[in-house]
Amino acid sequence: HPDEFRDNCGFGLIAHMTGDASHHLVQTAIESLSCMTHRGAIAADGKTGDGCGLLLAMPREFFKTVVQDDLGVSLDEQFAAGLVFLNTDPAKAQHARDVLTAEIETEGLNVAGWRVVPTDKTILGEIALQSLPVFEQVFVQADNIDEVSANRKLFLARRRTEQALRDDPLFYITTLSTQVISYKGLVMPADLPSFFTDLDDPRMATHICVFHQRFSTNTLPRWPLAQPF
Repeated sequence: HPDEFRDNCGFGLIAHMTGDASHHLVQTAIESLSCMTHRGAIAADGKTGDGCGLLLAMPREFFKTVVQDDLGVSLDEQFAAGLVFLNTDPAKAQHARDVLTAEIETEGLNVAGWRVVPTDKTILGEIALQSLPVFEQVFVQADNIDEVSANRKLFLARRRTEQALRDDPLFYITTLSTQVISYKGLVMPADLPSFFTDLDDPRMATHICVFHQRFSTNTLPRWPLAQPF
């Protein structure tokens, strides 16, 4: 009812009841997200929103395949993945990689490699392009430790890295976990799989997905502030 309308974010969750991963679920989550475009603000360029994104249960087979193809590395049965926003300055980006890698290895885990996340920036609006970071994924082997301990170690490594790089305005870790991965940014919901082309890959499969369209009430649009967290 119009009288009950409020300006705030829209979000939802879709899951397969018996845990069967599929690309169809990813597509359904994106379609659902696209139905909530009205729940977020749109900038004057008509393409930059307050941010939207997906939080996926780890698409294990997809990452095992693309890491083997892209990096020539075989991931452990248990592994972690993180999506990281890096500075467009190559030296600052490498420094951030080095710091995060060192902190992860300090925790006794092994970084398998870094992968450039495929993106298509032609669909972005002018405002989103002005602060566009570089997107990479870090993969961590974790077969030698139980999952709870692995995620605790990853959290500590992440927090120390965030503190060490707090002066870098573009550096941001969306997720770093054995359980979930997040794809998010200053794009319109319908354009999310066009920007992050991983999401349009039929091999990308998950059994749980949270989708979120952000409506900002007190901050300007920024890539790290796109949700879900």
